[in-house]
Amino acid sequence: MLAVEHLFLWFLFYSFLGWVYESILVSVQERRFVNRGFLNGPLCPIYGTGAVLASLVLGGLSGHPVLLFLVSALGASVLEYATSWAMERLFHARWWDYTDFRFNLNGRICLLGAVVFGLGGVLIVRVIQPQVEYWTGLMPLPVVHWLSIVCLLLLIIDLTVTVAGIAHFDDSLAAFTDIVQGHAAKAGDHWQWGRDALRGRIHDWAESSQEVLSGLRDVAALMLNEQQRRMIESFPRLKSVNYDRVLETIRELLRRD
Repeated sequence: MLAVEHLFLWFLFYSFLGWVYESILVSVQERRFVNRGFLNGPLCPIYGTGAVLASLVLGGLSGHPVLLFLVSALGASVLEYATSWAMERLFHARWWDYTDFRFNLNGRICLLGAVVFGLGGVLIVRVIQPQVEYWTGLMPLPVVHWLSIVCLLLLIIDLTVTVAGIAHFDDSLAAFTDIVQGHAAKAGDHWQWGRDALRGRIHDWAESSQEVLSGLRDVAALMLNEQQRRMIESFPRLKSVNYDRVLETIRELLRRD
């Protein structure tokens, strides 16, 4: 039982480090603070999962840094690809997209990411994990037990709230689509749904009627719950499988707020 609790605490620690890394990286790219996490709390579980697996499986390769780098890069890429595929099937959305990066595979993984994860695996196995094991080993048993219980409960609550909030993401986008189409029909504007038609229409409406633009922004804010709006903000490359153009329009509207 103690071993399981230690693994869980390691998972939380590396998930937090992953959140810090992702938040800094995306915040610099977006030039604004981005709370980069699927969950509400400061955790990126994919990093915690990958780091713990690396610590358990690849510890025997610590004396072979090149091999450790290659296996870490491959393993992390497989995990990232599988996570991207599974989340897309569950929520009908792609949370990250490497299509613009060279040497990518279906936009789910890319060579640059594999290199970063490979270096991260070497750093974790050879440098960070020995220290993590040392310090967690010094923690009193009651502290380990209670910390594990409290953090597990918080994680379950966070996961439940998050999943419930984004479960009907596609339905919200579909409802917004119907309203935009209805507005266009009422205005006698029978335009086609081309690649950038919605975003182009937003700019046209912005120039012709601030009242219409404000109304659409209010509709978008009402139809998307807090969790869905946070996801749009947290994942600038988030793409809806069925309503990608609409999602881009909503992102444009919310940023004008």
